[in-house]
Amino acid sequence: MKKALRIARTVIAIGAALSLTAVVAADLAVERIGRGRLCDRPEEVPAGRAALVLGTSQLLRDGSPNPYFDNRIRAAAELWRTGRITAIVVSGDNGRTTYNEPEAMRDALVAQGVPVEAIRLDHAGFRTLDSVVRMHEIFGQRAFVVVSQEFHNLRAVVLARAYGLDAVGFNADDVRTGGMIRVWLRERLARVKLFLDLAFGKEPKFLGERIELKPYGHE
Repeated sequence: MKKALRIARTVIAIGAALSLTAVVAADLAVERIGRGRLCDRPEEVPAGRAALVLGTSQLLRDGSPNPYFDNRIRAAAELWRTGRITAIVVSGDNGRTTYNEPEAMRDALVAQGVPVEAIRLDHAGFRTLDSVVRMHEIFGQRAFVVVSQEFHNLRAVVLARAYGLDAVGFNADDVRTGGMIRVWLRERLARVKLFLDLAFGKEPKFLGERIELKPYGHE
């Protein structure tokens, strides 16, 4: 029994060490590859590209507004108002009839003054990988701007580069809340999964027919 316990402890210790190494390596790789592809001000964003706004719930579990959602909408609307982008794809989860991130993002952007004609909906953006790959495969964009918080943009532009796409990230304001530690830990695991997905050739859940994304003129 004592020998079995020693073996179990050794295996667990090795597993924990390997897991920690994977987390650190993935984190460093994402930072190194993605850091130079981020923009904080509209004038830093290459002009003439379409924007991909990554989805999240409009409301928190307690029914209050989700600041991650609100900040992404404001950032995308700012890019539109300053004339840096030509169209917007809002990509998110619509896996249930009662839950529709793309429509919520579209409505919020229209409320911010973005013409509805300039917005296209991607209802199959279940994960960041799906949204990034579909931006090319469905909407025909090889070079585009990703709009989300900085930590999310880093992962998205690394994914884009892995698929041969030219993406830059425009950073929406981050959120300072009591849940920051949970968000930080979740992002570290998501970065490990990023490289696992790439290693195993993970594909989007759905692709489908092309959707034309024409530049929409500013007044």
